[in-house]
Parts: sequence; structure tokens; C-alpha cells
Amino acid sequence: MNRPLESLWDDALAATLSEPEKLKYRSNLLGSDLRITNYGGGNTSAKITMNDPLTGEDVQVLWVKGSGGDLGSIELNGFATLYMEKLEMLKQKYRGLAHEDEMVGYLSHCTFNLNPRAASIDTPLHAYIPYPHVDHMHPDAAIAIACTKDSRALTETIFGGAMGWLPWQRPGYDLGLKLEAMAKSSPHLKGIVLEGHGIFTWGDCAKSCYLNTLDIIQKAADWLSENNTKPAFGGPRYLQALDADTRARVVARLMPLVRGKITLDQPKVGHYNDSDEVLQFVNASQLQALADLGTSCPDHFLRTKIKPLVLDFNPGAADLDVELDRCAASLDSALTGYREYYAAYYERCKRDNSPAMRDPNAVIYLVPGVGMLSFAKDKATARIASEFYVNAINVMREASGVSEYVGLDEQEAFDIEYWLLEEAKLQRMPKPKSLAGKIAFITGGAGGIGRATAQRLLTEGACVMLADIDADALANAQQQLAELFDKDRVASTVCNVTEEASVQAALAATSRNFGGLDILVSNAGIASAAAIDETTLALWNRNMDILATGYFLVAREGFKVLKAQNVGGAMVFVASKNGLVASPNASAYCTAKAAEVQLARCLALEGAPIGVRCNVVNPDAVLRGSKIWSGQWKKERADAYNMSEEQLEEHYRQRSLLKRNVFPEDIAEAVYFLSADVSAKSTGNIINVDAGHAPSFTR
Repeated sequence: MNRPLESLWDDALAATLSEPEKLKYRSNLLGSDLRITNYGGGNTSAKITMNDPLTGEDVQVLWVKGSGGDLGSIELNGFATLYMEKLEMLKQKYRGLAHEDEMVGYLSHCTFNLNPRAASIDTPLHAYIPYPHVDHMHPDAAIAIACTKDSRALTETIFGGAMGWLPWQRPGYDLGLKLEAMAKSSPHLKGIVLEGHGIFTWGDCAKSCYLNTLDIIQKAADWLSENNTKPAFGGPRYLQALDADTRARVVARLMPLVRGKITLDQPKVGHYNDSDEVLQFVNASQLQALADLGTSCPDHFLRTKIKPLVLDFNPGAADLDVELDRCAASLDSALTGYREYYAAYYERCKRDNSPAMRDPNAVIYLVPGVGMLSFAKDKATARIASEFYVNAINVMREASGVSEYVGLDEQEAFDIEYWLLEEAKLQRMPKPKSLAGKIAFITGGAGGIGRATAQRLLTEGACVMLADIDADALANAQQQLAELFDKDRVASTVCNVTEEASVQAALAATSRNFGGLDILVSNAGIASAAAIDETTLALWNRNMDILATGYFLVAREGFKVLKAQNVGGAMVFVASKNGLVASPNASAYCTAKAAEVQLARCLALEGAPIGVRCNVVNPDAVLRGSKIWSGQWKKERADAYNMSEEQLEEHYRQRSLLKRNVFPEDIAEAVYFLSADVSAKSTGNIINVDAGHAPSFTR
């Protein structure tokens, strides 16, 4: 912990808050610093006197962080509220450790004021500690103490008897009773360390609880800083990591390969982390030994799995390209070995009523000299898993520096991973959206059709990489979409589709950012008009460069990624009705668009053997929201039809068979259809989205 924890408590602000609001305020302050607790981790509570809406009498109510949620962003509706009197009565129902899980079912019977927020399994840990305000945090510094062989002795040494200590026990009702007994029997305690897990701290008011929590964490951090003088992780095996550009190249190659090989029924999204902590760990001499011990804190373990997979890669190799090829060739063996290990772990530890074995693939992949890859059902989960493993790295570094690091017991780990209550929670999860876990790359992503397409795919759960040559418009589009959707799922990269290196860099950025590719939408475009005798070679070449060569380059580089993954995919070309039928004064544009259609047909043939589909959407007259109409094109088309610009939209509407305007959202809907599994048996096809233009009917 390089900088000390400082109190952010504002007395003037706190004075304006109600007791529940002070709990929220305290929670937000604690959750805003990942040194105190990680995302989604930790719990806070307050025992508050409230007026019972049924009896009108004042009663004591436990406000405690409900199931799920994050302290840093929690609102008042994120807290469960329970009658303390009824929670005390639950003690009469408790039948011992063998019946722990049934106590969770009783919590809903203690609900105060019909609060719909479900109480978490940690509720008894807060209810029975005899203090009005309780924090349960997972700071790296405290977990490092909790996860050593000498945890109990170190707790006494560091805190001088001010912190109690309890041996590891899975959170539940019995642990709540043990916390109560220790706090009551030793009223001088400021908190309790739970072996292998974290800390409980308390106070008589919201502020004193907050300050006590900070003080305990800081004491642990300061002691570790003074006493951990050993080389981290046994010292380096490799003196330094690869440079950033080389790391990026390795990751862009490896992530699609790994992603393709671990994709089962649910596609996965990847995340790459090359923070200083990660690079120090993956370059260390004790990397494999510590990684094999696994994580200890259940909050870490539940998101990172029993242990990570260390890939066989030597960053000190004389020829890194040869080494990268060797590493890629070794993936099948490494991944198979991990799956066999996980299946054996399941068989050793399963109980009679254990749920069926889940995905046996690793979540965390460590690459010496390069960093950490993580894969999960969505981008946020992959990123959070990565962050939790950084917490685990911090814990291993400090614990092994002052004692011996101890991982979570294998059977205990299994019992948490396959806890029936956890399984019930998973079964209640909503069905994934149609594009959940899919990764889309969209050229012309800052334009009207590109942005509408991105929004449509994001609505269905996809991750989207926006690519465009206009950096300002691209940044604006990313920001707007990030505000509408999960910012983890939207990224952007400046890309000139006419430049080979730019296209290669854009697809590589997509692989690094999300792990690979599933949907490629070629949409970048221009529009121009000129009579054939006035069409310059420069104008002709510009149309060919962007609309033909650009589509080729994007398709070729995207195809490479899809082929490496080998799990299929979808390509959609946004062409034009002019790819099928000519228009006056637009020879360059029409010819280039016809080339797009023919290229798509070629890709449909080449992609079919590996499950890659390629189809075309042909728009017509998309005036509103389309960038190409903001330049000369609108005037040129109006001149070609001998009318004013204001008449052009009505002209196109009346020309259509359905007499309807076509908007970017209409094109996006067709792109979505051709990207999703609902069109899984369609390739080499064309969908015209033009409100009906008879000359463009495909034959």
C-alpha cells in the first residue's frame, strides 16, 4: 500500500444524513477504494431504530448489504432490512452445522417493511455482533495476514490483542454465532480476523466504525511494509517483461486461440491485464508453485476458479516468433491437462447432492513476460476476475514475504464452488441474450448505420469494437453507447480501411480488448457522383480503395481471426442497391459496390467449411442519420435527378414500392438478423432494405 488510507468522512455532510443514509455514505466511501475491498466484495451493516409500519412502535432493524451489489455504488434500495427481534428468535430454529443452509430460508421471514431486497448469507455475521455498526472487508493487507501459516500469531503481533482471530469457516449461521461469542467475551476487541478470508470491524456510530476499519487495515499494511523484505515471489526468473508492443502482439495472437479452444455452449469474452503487479508475478521464479496453491479468500476464488493455468511461454527466447508458434502449438495439451485436473478435482470432492460439473476450463491464464488473460461469460465478469486475481497476487506476495502463504483447502474450495445455495442463485439467472458473449467489429462505426448497428448488437448482449477513420466522431459514438450500455462492452479503434497496417492493428486491438471475433460488419463507406466523362482517376481509385480494397482488407484480417478461433462466425457486408442495379452518374460507386457483393459471395464459399457465414445487406436512400449524406453526395444525387435537395427524401420514398422511408435502424435490424443464430443456415445471401425497389430484386 504505497499511500496511506486517509479518512474521506465529511462531518458537515454526514450531519445532514439519516442513519440509513449514513450507512450508504460509509459503504460508498469504503467501496470506492479497492485497497479496502474489491468490487462486489465486503458487507456493511447498521442496527437502526425504525418505526414499525404495522404496530407504530419503534423497533430495532438490521440494515445490511443485500445479496449482490457493490459497496462503491450501492443505493439505499441495495440494503436488506430485517427485524432484529426476529433474527434473535432464529437462534431457536438452528439445528447445528449439518443444517446451515436451511437458515438462509428463514431470513425472508424476518424482513422489515416488505423490503424486496434479498438478504445475503452474510446476514448472521452482522446481526449477532453486538455493535450497532459492522464492516466486513477483504483488504489485501489483512487477507495476507489471514492467509499465512502463522495467521493467528501474526494477528496477535500486529494488533497487540486488539483483534480477535477465528479459524477458517465457511460464512453462515454458525460463524455468526461464533463472532457474537468472541465479541461479547472480549469487549476490548476492535474486530476479528477470519483465517483465510478477511476482517470484521465495528463501532458505536457510522463514523467510528469507518475510522476503525481504516485504522485496522492501515496497521496491517504498515506492518507488512516494514517486515516484508524478501524478494517478491522468490525473485525474478526473467529480469524484465517484454516491451509493450511485443506483449500486445503476443496477446493478439494467443487470445483468439485460447478463446476458440475453451468455447463450449456459451462463448466467452476475454480481458488482458499487464499491470505492474501482474508482470512481476508472471516473471517470478515461484510463479508455478504459487499459482498451483490457488487463491485463499472465497471472494477471490469464486471468480478466479480453483487455480489459474500458466501457459508454457519463454519470453527470453532468442526468436520470439518461433517461441510464439511453439506456445500456440502447446495450447491443446495445456488446456486438456487443465480440464483433466479440474474433472479429477470434481470427482475427489463431490458430494452425493453436488450439482453437475460445470465448465472445466480455467478462468485465469498467466503468460510469463506478457501478463494475465481472463475469460468469462461477459466482459465485465472477465475484467472483475482479473482484478480479483490481482488481489490474490498481492496477498501471495505479502503472505509469502513474512511467512508461508496457505491456499484454500481443496474440499472447502469445492464446497463453496458447488454450494447448493450458489447453484440455486445460478439457476435463477436470466437466460442469456441472443448475442451474449459474442464480439462484433464494425467499420464506419461512428456513422449513422454503424452506430445504429452497434446499438442493436449491444442490445442483444454483444461486445462491440467501433472502427472509424474519424477520431472525434468515434470518441463521441463510444461515449454515447457506453452511457446507454455497459461501458465494458464498448470500445473503439481509429482505422483507415485503405491501409493494410491500420486494418491489422484494428483487428489486433479487438482481440486484445475482447479476446477474439464473432461478427464482422463491413460498413465503412463514401459516396460520390460524376458523369463517366467527368470521373477522374482519383475519384475512381478513392471508391475502389475504400469500398472494394477496404472491404477486402477488413474481411481478410477478420477471416484470419475467425479461422484461428475455429468456432464459426458471421460476416455482414453493408453494400447498396447499387451493387445490383446501376444509377446514373455514379459509375465508380456502383462498380465498387458490385465488387463488395461478389467478394461476399466468395467469402461465403471459403468460410462455409469452418462455419463462417457471409451475407450482404443492401440499403437504399438512407438519408436521415447517415454520414454520407452530410457532404456533396446529397446535392449530387439531387442534381442527377434534376430536383432540389429538399425533394430528394420524398423522391426516394415515392420511388419505393412500400412508400416508406428507410432509416439506419432498419439496416441495423437486417445486420442483426444475419449476425445472430436465427439465420444460422443463411450464407451467400442478400437482404435488400430499400422499402421495395423492383429493379434491385435479386434473381
